[in-house]
Amino acid sequence: MLQKYFRVIVGTMVLLSVVLTNYVSQYFIWFTVFIGVNLIQSAFTKWCLLEKILIKLGVKGEGASCSSC
Repeated sequence: MLQKYFRVIVGTMVLLSVVLTNYVSQYFIWFTVFIGVNLIQSAFTKWCLLEKILIKLGVKGEGASCSSC
């Protein structure tokens, strides 16, 4: 379940950042870059802030969501 929530949240954030870049300001592209860098960082360090937040909110899951995406 943790992986499902993780993927939905990250996918929504990416789509939102693309829409904001297109309709509000080109500088919202940095939000997309931040998301990508965070995903790459979590692949190497096996640490993900979103995963920690979801666990504190009570989302149950098997294993780490960020490192297995």
